[in-house]
Amino acid sequence: MSLDYLLDAANWSLTSPDGFPQRILEHLGYTALALAIAALVAFPIGLLIGHTGRGALIAINLGNAGRALPTLGVLMLMLALVGIGLVPVTIALVVLAIPPILATTYAGIRSVPDETVDAARGVGMTESQIAWRVEVPIALPIIIGGLRNASLQVVSTATIAAYAGLGGLGRYLFDGLATLQYDQVVAGAVVLAVLAVVIDLVLAGAQRLLVSPGVDGRGADNSPTTNRPAEPISSTA
Repeated sequence: MSLDYLLDAANWSLTSPDGFPQRILEHLGYTALALAIAALVAFPIGLLIGHTGRGALIAINLGNAGRALPTLGVLMLMLALVGIGLVPVTIALVVLAIPPILATTYAGIRSVPDETVDAARGVGMTESQIAWRVEVPIALPIIIGGLRNASLQVVSTATIAAYAGLGGLGRYLFDGLATLQYDQVVAGAVVLAVLAVVIDLVLAGAQRLLVSPGVDGRGADNSPTTNRPAEPISSTA
């Protein structure tokens, strides 16, 4: 296996439109856009059904149905409907990212102990205040875990952007296979793997900064509590 393409300094030029820096930025752009849209859709729904317990079965099953859809198949359908470009790629990646964010948000909110919620109501907090000031902070480790899961899936699948005529690290995979330049394919795969690890480490660091030590176990030991039972979050075979 040759690493000449990966180690060639010319391929790391900041000014080259086909260099690794430019392709990484494009790849991160596709990933960030899809994750942002998916979070805007899935987080409020997961928070609502987790707090109220209403509509959970329908929402979770719809999310699981989206998980069962093949991303490449969704992309092909979108390409047939709207043509090549950013829109079909974004739709395919959003469909991929919504289920883990929705499921973990719901599960995290439902895991908040009943006595904690009752105590918040007892001091006069509104349902909105309970959701945002009590349930979300306690459920944050699980919610961020879902975001990390979604980010790894999206960053690894965003290579399909090259199939739709866009850039990103998928260019090295598709172009390398088309021209039988396997050193280019290997280089693209290695950079993609490293990028996925870096993104996960960044999100793990953000989790340590955002989550209270007492919530994720870094603080004092907490005594066992009784949680509200959550409905199954996955029904896919």
